[in-house]
Amino acid sequence: MKHIIGYDMSQHFLLSPAAKTLSLVKVMRMSDAQAREAFRKIRWAETDGSPVCPQCGGREPYDLKTRQVYKCRACSKQFSITSGTIFASRKLAVRDILAAIAVFINGAKGYSALQLSRDLSVDYKTAFVLLHKVREAIEIARESGALSGDVEVDGAYFGGYVKPANERKDRKDRRKSINQTGKRQSVVAMRERNGRTVTHVTRSEAEGVALVKAHVAHGSTVHADEASHWDKLAAYFPIKRINHQLAYSMDGACTNQAESFFSRLRRAEIGTHHRIAGRYLHAYAAEMAWREDFRRVDNGTQYTMVVAAAAVAPQSRQWKGYWQRKAA
Repeated sequence: MKHIIGYDMSQHFLLSPAAKTLSLVKVMRMSDAQAREAFRKIRWAETDGSPVCPQCGGREPYDLKTRQVYKCRACSKQFSITSGTIFASRKLAVRDILAAIAVFINGAKGYSALQLSRDLSVDYKTAFVLLHKVREAIEIARESGALSGDVEVDGAYFGGYVKPANERKDRKDRRKSINQTGKRQSVVAMRERNGRTVTHVTRSEAEGVALVKAHVAHGSTVHADEASHWDKLAAYFPIKRINHQLAYSMDGACTNQAESFFSRLRRAEIGTHHRIAGRYLHAYAAEMAWREDFRRVDNGTQYTMVVAAAAVAPQSRQWKGYWQRKAA
């Protein structure tokens, strides 16, 4: 994200030619054979697209004439181009999956399942699971390891909306826990300056103290606001505090980059999804963290990154047969 050549700082990156290297038209015009070829080369890049058996690692499979599958000479197992990946047991054509990833990438504020179901003319349930599989692949592929250097930490609450009463005399203070639904959750963000963003969903922002201790390397400088629970971090890290009632940045202390991530997540909630709370909040948070970290990478590279992540992500335990379990 720091190596885009020729980027004019006076122009927003998304408006510049450097941001647009992916053509949705080209993806949609692919034949199924071309789409399978593209996916195969990304999945088995180390063998230049030559299939590798996901069961035993055999590298001499052959095509079956009757179906679009391979058969391994070593273990005799049959496998398809998506076997062993997060798209195993797919019903959609590979071209439709690649098209879904392409439009997902181009959604600057995220991309909703309802929109995908309309764009690809598929059932909403199919679109919902497909996009969540993409988010899971992104979450799995996120670079691991401790954050270091200057790390900004903050939390924000999502969900648990309480509709205000019609008449003023009946309205209650919705900030008090007694007047809330109990569904409100906190997203704790730890953002390395000019680096990665790590997110976790907790019941309260105060639980972020233990997360910072677990995910930030010793010797790093932590930047936090004046919330009292962050006081405990002073025993483990050099810490800089910023009082937002006085300023957003002062003497090198600020949490502006963490706030930037929350702004992106809020825009996704308000402008695209309208509801991102509940059991899937962590998936949306991870997606927006990825979008924020790679916001200055062209969409063609982002597309390749996500397809590659999906091609190596294992079969999903959460999303395989999701709607069948819901029906039961």
